[in-house]
Amino acid sequence: MTNSYAFPGIQRDKAKRARNVIDAAVDNRRQGKNVMCIFKAAIAATFAFVLVGMCFVSQASAQCGSVLSSNVESIQPQLPEGQPQFMPVSFPVPGSHNDQIVGFWRAKFISEGSSGIPDGTLVDNPFVEWHSDGTEIMNSTRAPVTQSFCMGVWQKTGKSSYELNHFALGFDTSNNFVGPAQIQEDVTLDKKADQYTGTFKIDQYDPSGNLLAEVVGNITAIRITVNTTIQQVL
Repeated sequence: MTNSYAFPGIQRDKAKRARNVIDAAVDNRRQGKNVMCIFKAAIAATFAFVLVGMCFVSQASAQCGSVLSSNVESIQPQLPEGQPQFMPVSFPVPGSHNDQIVGFWRAKFISEGSSGIPDGTLVDNPFVEWHSDGTEIMNSTRAPVTQSFCMGVWQKTGKSSYELNHFALGFDTSNNFVGPAQIQEDVTLDKKADQYTGTFKIDQYDPSGNLLAEVVGNITAIRITVNTTIQQVL
């Protein structure tokens, strides 16, 4: 026999369970919405963070470009304190490429006031090279056996004036060493810088430094260029 009270109780239990299921579903749905909201918020925050980072990188790159173009020193590496810092240096030289004396010349040494040598005598007719580093070399017309090459140093003494200190090693025709010779010059360039004139003094010494002979006189020179002909240097 069926209990008359059983059905309503069962119905109530079913209704309660159904209500619980519905409530659970609603709660789950609400929780799902919250999770989605949190997830969406996290995505939005992350996207915003990425945008901010991109803007920062863009600004940083622009700033570096400005620094590189306007203040190079500010990006130079800094050495630890106490360590030496090496800086580029330059050393001065007696001459420079702007010195008008620099170049290739044909010179004449004419005796004037020398003891035992008539005035006007051609003592030497060398090729001369004045270098931008303040050195000089001469190819003399003396016989090679007596040493025809010799070298010197020069410095500027005025707007267009120069002095030269030059040394040579002298030999006789039997290849015997006579001794060192010193040639000193004071010369001045003309306005076109294609000629110079001045005075010279040649002192010949023995190996012990005793003066054997002295020749003094005047010197003239013409500049040799790529257009100079052989007739002009004879």
